[in-house]
Amino acid sequence: MSGSILTPEQRADFDRDGFVFVRGLFDAEEIALMRTAIEQDPAIRNNFYDRNDASGLATKMVTWNHPGDSVYGLAARSHRVVDTMEDLLGGEVYHYHSKLTAKEPYEGGAWEWHQDYGYWYHNGCVFPYMASVMVALDRTTPENGCLQVVRGSHLAGRIDHGVLPGEQVGADPRRVEEILRRMEIVYAEMEPGDGLFFHSNTLHRSDQNRSANRRWTVLYCYNAARNDPYLEHHHPKYTPLVKVDDGAIKEAGLRFAQDTSAYRNKSANPPELKKRMDTKVA
Repeated sequence: MSGSILTPEQRADFDRDGFVFVRGLFDAEEIALMRTAIEQDPAIRNNFYDRNDASGLATKMVTWNHPGDSVYGLAARSHRVVDTMEDLLGGEVYHYHSKLTAKEPYEGGAWEWHQDYGYWYHNGCVFPYMASVMVALDRTTPENGCLQVVRGSHLAGRIDHGVLPGEQVGADPRRVEEILRRMEIVYAEMEPGDGLFFHSNTLHRSDQNRSANRRWTVLYCYNAARNDPYLEHHHPKYTPLVKVDDGAIKEAGLRFAQDTSAYRNKSANPPELKKRMDTKVA
């Protein structure tokens, strides 16, 4: 069965808020297969890199450009995800990239406020016809550094981004401060298998993991086919996406990646994002 899984109310929530939660996007058996595959797949384990926050604590990451046939790649190609993205973005989409963000107990780093389109604009994507779904592999809470999103911030448009203290690229702190005076921060508390669909202009960040519980999430990112980038970049141009039935995850079982060429052991920022941002606020 195909088609968006969102109710009319959820679809309206996304348009108004810039995000929407889908509880139980993947069931217990599916998320167990995905989690185990991501934990054990050599393609993941061999391509970790660190992104440090201002204090030097790191979030471990892995990025891959094409979903492939691993069990977690099939999830990115499933009708329930892709058809919903096509509903949200108004037409055909393709897989822009996926990434694992792994915050280890007591030492997982923070992420500064940013928009995904703050980066992707510089990759040659003319319009913000882009969105992601974050899938919780573990329980995510404020204590272990769950994602925070700003309700309605996608309506503020693209914000200038640059290098902040540490090595992260984030949104202009002065503008972010003003947005936070006016808009609500929502903590994305999720159980394993829950999904959070969010617009590429939605401001988001996360705290350090100061708890005894790890926080691993996988993000599937999509671009509208009609928004094909005009620049060559480390993320792909339009590549037709072959959808799979929702039952493909369980049918595949514990399947690892066969083609490891799509995995990147470092995700570089374009030169336009090398400038330093003034972090002083009034």
